[in-house]
Amino acid sequence: MKRIWMALALTAVLATSALNAFSQDSVGSVAAADTSLTVGSVEDLVGDEDMAGLQEMAQSMNFHQQLKTKFVEGSAGFMSLVALALVLGLAVCIERIIYLTLSEVNAKRLLADIEKHVEADDVEGAKTLCRETRGPVASICYQGLMHCDEPMDAVERSVVSYGTVQTGNLERGCSWIKLFIAIAPSLGFLGTVIGMVMAFDQIQEAGDIGPAIVAEGMKVALITTIFGIIVALILQVFYNFILSKIEHLTSQMEESAVTLLDILTKRQMRTQR
Repeated sequence: MKRIWMALALTAVLATSALNAFSQDSVGSVAAADTSLTVGSVEDLVGDEDMAGLQEMAQSMNFHQQLKTKFVEGSAGFMSLVALALVLGLAVCIERIIYLTLSEVNAKRLLADIEKHVEADDVEGAKTLCRETRGPVASICYQGLMHCDEPMDAVERSVVSYGTVQTGNLERGCSWIKLFIAIAPSLGFLGTVIGMVMAFDQIQEAGDIGPAIVAEGMKVALITTIFGIIVALILQVFYNFILSKIEHLTSQMEESAVTLLDILTKRQMRTQR
């Protein structure tokens, strides 16, 4: 819970700074025009080898300025909501990726160490090893070791039930990512409808259907749709990556549970002899 609140606080800061940066319409372009140098004077100051680097830098700055301009042209209200959906969605994705990455352990080595402790009749040592190891695999093994003296049916039910809880922890937050994936293009389509309404209002006021009259409304409609789809695509890539990590951890948990049950079965067979 603390990690989620920290991610949301970071998201709020990033969203505020991003919106402030994009809300400056053309201040940067005006300042650049006031302090610009001619191509000839730049060539006199720097050599031919550095000229290519300066041209690449100018192109990148031009792209950034065009992006800011398109953001403002797409109606700052709807574009800000789309940008906020991107930032919030990325914050949840980053939090999930960090959590899932920290949950990964070498399951085979852990089970091998647990088996050594159990064969030496050192169940408490195996429990200590699980407590000191992070991740859902260690938690499931610890849950099984706590019931190692009970019948195997009870041990299996306990491991399966706790595995379901751990799977829910791994999938926590994914519903929010899916929500932002759905919201981003929906906001873009809403901006499209509003842009079309603006175009028809302008046609009604002018009493004429000319390209220049409807161009502004059509531009708002197309830009908001493009940005909404781009945001959804970015979040979809992160979401699929998170799902792949969850599937890997779930498969690891299932294999570890089967191995642990085999270890405990062998232990009970030795104690019954």
